[in-house]
Amino acid sequence: MKKNGTSVCFADSGMEERMKRIGMLTSGGDCQALNAAMRGVVKTLSNSKEKVEIYGFIDGYKGLIYGDFRMLTGKDFSGILTKGGTILGTSRTPFKTIRVPDANGLDKVEAMKKNYNKLKLDCLVILGGNGTHKTANLLREEGLNVVTLPKTIDNDLWGTDMTFGFQSAVDIATDAIDCIHTTAASHGRVFIVEVMGHKVGWLTLNAGIAGGADIILIPEIPYDINKVIEKIEERDKQGCRFTIIAVAEGAISKADAKLSKKEYKEKMKNYPYPSVSYEVAAQIQEKTGREVRVTVPGHMQRGGSPCPYDRVFASRLGSEAGKLILDNQYGFMVGYINREIVRVPLEEVAGKLKMVSPDASIVQEAKLLGISFGD
Repeated sequence: MKKNGTSVCFADSGMEERMKRIGMLTSGGDCQALNAAMRGVVKTLSNSKEKVEIYGFIDGYKGLIYGDFRMLTGKDFSGILTKGGTILGTSRTPFKTIRVPDANGLDKVEAMKKNYNKLKLDCLVILGGNGTHKTANLLREEGLNVVTLPKTIDNDLWGTDMTFGFQSAVDIATDAIDCIHTTAASHGRVFIVEVMGHKVGWLTLNAGIAGGADIILIPEIPYDINKVIEKIEERDKQGCRFTIIAVAEGAISKADAKLSKKEYKEKMKNYPYPSVSYEVAAQIQEKTGREVRVTVPGHMQRGGSPCPYDRVFASRLGSEAGKLILDNQYGFMVGYINREIVRVPLEEVAGKLKMVSPDASIVQEAKLLGISFGD
């Protein structure tokens, strides 16, 4: 047995004592505090009387499928609390193709099970978002011991009030809006800040409120461009020289929301704009003659060090995941409900999105503040 800087205990090859063998992977888009969460799991295990071996799978499920892994030592988890990204690397392995053999005919699900059993793992710790959890639940159904942690800047996972990475992304998107305020005011322009979020609007909603946006457009509340313009003109009459609009990537107009999936897909084949923000900008310029500029922070929202909130939050989630493993309790996602860390059955999480309800109190309060949602 050897000890290292983070007090993690690992086995020497000659040790006969049975040890817990834990696999770990990060899947989907990266975000802040992935490393902090993994560190929380390992530190909790290391501070118990259990002896553990940690196997890190490289680039998410891809590493589990193709047996690309490395044994991790305590040194790997030292100094990563404040480090963004993921030390294991990540990739997207869409759930809809998980049962489809790869180019060489490999059955991906069977390959994951084979590598899990080959390493004699006691548990697989999976950090990821919605798609990741669907695959994790599938592996649970296939008989693997799985514990998951809720990672996504979108905060759209069912079964938890909060996901790690979200608050850090809110901070970055808010900072972008803050920076835009001064130039928008100086030039008297309409500025659109496009915030990440294809299907849900939690990130745009929170950053928009925090950054003092005048208009917030999110996927769950289809907008009418005329209502957007009404708000801009209302501000003009009040003597406000500029307007800030926070637009989610997946924002959709009322007209488009009425289209069938087939009709919408057909329309998007010939879509002339880089994104919805540019369409909104073009419509405002055409109808009002106002100067409009679009800013897209993009992947900056996923990058950098986790904010203090996420460092604490991810550490707490990781600690509970470690306790689940010590208790031999598997098939759970570690969630956060009513300010308490909870264990949520994976089958209750997989395949469900936590959407912003148009009737949610935060939306109604934003409207009381004078924020328009274009509806």
